[in-house]
Formats: sequence, structure tokens, C-alpha cells
Amino acid sequence: MSKYTTEALRSVALVGHGAAGKTSLAEALLLATGAINTKGSVEKGNTVADFDAQEKEAGHSLTSAIVNFGYEGTHVHLIDTPGYPDFSGQAIAALAGVDTALIVVNAQTGVELMTERMMRYAAERKLCRMIVINKIDAENLDLPGLVANIRERFGKQCMLLDLPAHGAADVVEVLEHDAGDADFESVAAAHRALIDQIVEEDEDLLAQYLEDGADPTATALHAPFEKALREGHLIPILFTSAKTGAGIKELLHVLASLAPNPAEGNAPPFYKGEPGDKTEPFQAEPDAAKHVLAHVFKVVADPYLGKICVFRVHQGTMKKDMQLFVGDSKRPIKVGHLYQLQGKDSIEVDELLPGDIGAIAKIDEVDFDCVLHDSHDEDHIHLVPLEFPKPMAGLAVETKKKGDEQRLFDILAKLAMEDPTFVVERHPTSNETVVRGLGEIHLKSKLARMAGQYKLEVDTKPPRIPYCETITAPAEAMYRHKKQSGGAGQFGEVHLRIEPKGRGEGFEFVDAVKGGVIPGVFMAAVEKGIRQGLEGGVVAGYAVDDLKVTVFDGKTHAVDGKEVAFTMAGRKAVIEAIRGAKPIVLEPIVSIEIIVPETAIGDLTGDLSGRRGHITGTDGRGHGMSAISGEVPLAELNDYQSRLKSLTGGQGSYTIEFARYAAVPPNVQQQLASKFQLHDEDE
Repeated sequence: MSKYTTEALRSVALVGHGAAGKTSLAEALLLATGAINTKGSVEKGNTVADFDAQEKEAGHSLTSAIVNFGYEGTHVHLIDTPGYPDFSGQAIAALAGVDTALIVVNAQTGVELMTERMMRYAAERKLCRMIVINKIDAENLDLPGLVANIRERFGKQCMLLDLPAHGAADVVEVLEHDAGDADFESVAAAHRALIDQIVEEDEDLLAQYLEDGADPTATALHAPFEKALREGHLIPILFTSAKTGAGIKELLHVLASLAPNPAEGNAPPFYKGEPGDKTEPFQAEPDAAKHVLAHVFKVVADPYLGKICVFRVHQGTMKKDMQLFVGDSKRPIKVGHLYQLQGKDSIEVDELLPGDIGAIAKIDEVDFDCVLHDSHDEDHIHLVPLEFPKPMAGLAVETKKKGDEQRLFDILAKLAMEDPTFVVERHPTSNETVVRGLGEIHLKSKLARMAGQYKLEVDTKPPRIPYCETITAPAEAMYRHKKQSGGAGQFGEVHLRIEPKGRGEGFEFVDAVKGGVIPGVFMAAVEKGIRQGLEGGVVAGYAVDDLKVTVFDGKTHAVDGKEVAFTMAGRKAVIEAIRGAKPIVLEPIVSIEIIVPETAIGDLTGDLSGRRGHITGTDGRGHGMSAISGEVPLAELNDYQSRLKSLTGGQGSYTIEFARYAAVPPNVQQQLASKFQLHDEDE
């Protein structure tokens, strides 16, 4: 790969709903720039980006993939991301590595679930956004209606940057052209609207434009165009067909001439300090001469290369054989090899500049979301974490063969390391190992990977629902732990007060002891005991959360005061207090979106109501399909896939996303409590 400067770098993520053609679009861009000689296809399983055997079998992306190409003197790092909601963790993570999000929309199906989600995620990350309407070669399209719908959903700042022409065989660019043929809308009108929007970003340019009426030069428009992109005042709309190649050259020209370089995009949200403590914003400068600062946004457990960590360099020049620090570690790591990725291929390079996306391998200390740097001046620097959907779909897993348990835990750890939306839980009370993901397809892909790559077969069953407990009133309690059985005894007394906190605010511990009645050396033991008491629950055996515990008094003994005594006193005191604080059981409520044939809407809404759910809206999706939105307790969805298949003849699909915790109905709480009491008696 030829050398380039930071100013010539572009970093772009292709995001959007499944089947919008993102992988095919990446393939068309690689072909048009000479990075590949023959265009592969998703159907044949020979694209650069979908190189994994599982992806080839599924016919769609499961993970993000990085490719590179050069065009018009620029070097583009492009990340192709999965589009199905079950794999959105990979798409969201990619946003931390780029300056621009290209939201790809299927011209046939229009704005879909992941279109809206990725527009929102990219906006929250303050990325420059462009909308690419792909598959304009398809028949029976309503492109003017789609543009109108995009503007209705995302705002009038969504403006045409080009237009399809000659029956979608070509595309005409409208920033530099004020006349020409187009399949719909006037090129002149689109040109004028775009210029008017851009010049408003620069008062001097606007005054000159109003005075002489002439279009500013492309050079004069560049800075205000970038400003409009950064501030979300302009979201360009482009048209392409990855199949025929229409609009591909125009899209490449936009990336080279109008997409921001690392100095022109919004600065990544770094901060100095530690989470929960005092922090201050930190400005990473895309200057090759400064200290190195890079952020890891993707981790891969490769069977041959081991742990591969993919990162974006934000500052400084990373060189082969240099020493780097991982986060706040005092011991450096040596970077023996530096790579750029081209799909499955790792291409070794000598250095990476600010704005480059690169990779290192076989360094176990590097994890997802960590910061790499070459100077202790950058200790305690973090990137504001991305918000990932909470994995709610779950399966309890156990090995088919005895003795494979440790292998299971090792493999699950590798899968969790790669995917921020795949979580492994171990429940000691039920002796269950539970894996959680974003949906049934997400979990099935992990099980298939375990069986295919790691040769491990497991049995699965529905897991316990992740209920939790909380309190609804304040209460106080004390407990004295006293044990004397010859020799040294144990003594510790704890007085504490508990108060409810807002939903989702978590646990807070306050040490309000005065006069040393509980020596400071024992307060950690008291807190440890309290946390143990919260873990076991009181009503139904689920962890207690969203409460403040204040320890305000106690007693010790000069000889018998011991850590174990204060741990026990803290645990027993908090359990006693919870019993008097009107405890309740909470259950997870999920937002659900169900795509179904219009003929099945009545059956589906009735079924959802019977599951304690409620409908929040329905939305036509075209082609005889509709989307039903609503909320439903997670506990009611254990058999939902088979029920949906039955009601829709196999045509329905659904996605869930954690919404909130809510109190269970009294009858459900009674059932859960009675099971817990029976379990206690069995113990």
C-alpha cells in the first residue's frame, strides 16, 4: 500500500439494515478502485468482507470487516458492518473507529429498524452522516417517495447530493452541476437547495453569495460543507447500484473530496480521569509528531494468529517494534508486527498514522475498548464508551460430555471477548451457565461457532429469567455477631439504614460512622458482608439493587473484633433491614418489534396482549408486511419464536431490546416467593 498523509485519510463505516447491500457496495468500491480485479458476490460467498465460513453459509455479515483502497489521492479505511439487529453490537462498535457513517438504505424496502437505530447511534457519537440509497436498479421503485420518507423521519437536512438518471443507469452529481437530466426532481433545484444550505454555515460566504448571486467555488465551499456535516446541518443523500455500478464513481469522489479527514471530523470524546471520579475532556490531536494514542474497537479470537486487536490511531505515529502501554499499565508491551486488514488478509506495515485503522496480534493484555499509548503522560485516558443494547435473549448451556466444563468456560470467554453484546453469566444458586445475546439468531450463531470452530457440542434449555429485587420504603436494622468457643472469639455489631433509589441507579454504600465505634480497618469487611446479603435476595432469591445503605453505628471489641465478625454482621443486618423495607421483585421488560404479514396483525396483537404485553404502534413496511412495536415482559417470550412461526406461517421475525425493570404482578411475586421458600427448605 502506497504511503499517504493523515490529511489524505478517510475512515468510513457502512451501516444500515440487513439486505441493504452493504457488503456488495464494499465489493463494488474495491473493484472500481482497482483493489480487486474481479467482483465477488454474497450469493457465491466470495466477497472480500464476508470471508468467514459461517457468513458464507448464512448469506449475510455476522461481524464487521475492514477493507482499504485508494482513490483520487486519498486512502480510505472502510468498515463493512452487519445489518441484522441480532448482530448490531459489531456495527455500533465500528462507530468508534471512523469519522463518517454511510447509512445504506435498500431502495426496495426503505427505512427499516437498523436504519433508524444506526442514524441515532451515529448522531449520538457526533459522526458525519451520509445516506446511500442502494439497489436503484430494482424494478417498481418509488424513489421520490423514499426521499420524502427519509426527510420526514430524519429531517430536512437530508439533502440530495446526486440524482439517478437515464432510468437509474447513471447518477448525476448536483453540487458541481446546476443542470442535467435526472429521473426525478430538477438537478437545478437540487443544486440551488444544496448551495443555499452550505453557504449558511459561513457568514462572509453567505454575504458574498447574496450580493453577487454567483455560486462559490468548490474550494470556498469545502470548509462550510465540512462544518455542516460535523454539526448535523447537512446529511447528504446519494444513489448507487452495487450490482450495475451506477453511482459508485460518484460515491468515491464524494469520499475523496467531501468526506472529512481526521482533522475535519468531530474530535473523538476522550477524557482524562477514571469513571465515577473527577474527569476532564481530553483532545486527541491528529498530529503524527505527538505521543501515540490509539483506541481498540474490535477484538478477534483467530485460530491461527491468536488474539487480534483492531484499533484506530488518533494521535502520533505507531511504529513496528515500538513499546506501548495498555491503559494504566506500568509494564509496556512490544509491538512486534503492525498490520492493516484487507478482509481476511493481514498486510504487514512499518507504521500507522493518525486516522489509520490497524491491528496487532498475539498480545493478551490488549482488550476491547482499551487505549494504547507510548507515554505515561497519557495514563488515565479513556474514550467515552459506546452505548450497546443490553443482551436479553438467553440460553442455559451445559456440555454434552463430562469433563468438558473448563473447555466450555474458555471458549465462552473467547466469544465474549469478541462481542460486547454477548455475555456469559454463572448462577451459583441454580448452577446454570447462561449465555445472553441480542436474539435467537445471535445465540444460534455462537452455538454454531462453538460446534464448528471449537468442536464443542452443548445442550441448551431456557434460563432462569434475570429478575431482581428492590425496596420501596426506608428501614433500619442492627445485628450483633458474637461467637465464643474457647480461645479467641468473634465480635462485631453493625447498625445501618437503607433507602430506595431510582430505578437503574444501583447500589450506594455510605460510611457515616463517627467516633471510631467501627474501626476504619473493618469498614471494608462490613461493605463486603452487605454486598453478600444483597446478592442472595430476600423475597425470591434474586439480587437486591437500587438502594442506598448507610452504616451509622456499631460496636467492636478490643480482642474479639475481627473482619469475619463484621462481614457476618453487615450481611445479617442488611437482610433484616430489607425484610422491613417492603421489598418487591422486578422483572425485565423488553421493547419488541415484530415484522409480520399484514394479514396476521390481529392474531399477533391478541397473542402479545395475552403475554402481558402492550402495543405501542404499527407501521407499514411495504410488500404486504407490517411492523408491530410494543413492550412485553421477557418472562413471557420463552416459546415466542415457535409461536410466531405458527401464527405467520414462518414469515414473521422479531427483535427485542431491554427497556426497563418493572414490578411483577402480586400473583407472580407470590409464585416466585413460594418457590424460593421451598428451595430454602430443601437446603
